[in-house]
Amino acid sequence: MRMMIAAILVMASSVALADEVEDAHRLAVTGRGSYWNCLAREYPRDANKAMSEQDFTSLIARACASERQNFRTSLVDFLTLQFPGAEDGTHLATANRAIALAQKDIVTAFVRRKAAAKELP
Repeated sequence: MRMMIAAILVMASSVALADEVEDAHRLAVTGRGSYWNCLAREYPRDANKAMSEQDFTSLIARACASERQNFRTSLVDFLTLQFPGAEDGTHLATANRAIALAQKDIVTAFVRRKAAAKELP
């Protein structure tokens, strides 16, 4: 009987942990979407069209602070649940890389749009 109770408790905690990981994943994906959408709103502004690549890169690095922090936090939380044995700082470094890549993608699109605009007659 004790073995059966122990097995049920293990299964219940497994299901609870799986639900917690799934919820954390959903929050991380939502955070990523919010951050991307915020960056995307910065991209087409008329005031940005005359900016240099360097100025636009600085703008994007400062933009969407709350969305960026929410994404960072939710991604670190998810990674901590998914990979609990990782070395200190690994999950934060991964989240910071994801943020840097998002910023780089927006800046790359900006640079390509400016280059294409110069080629138009």
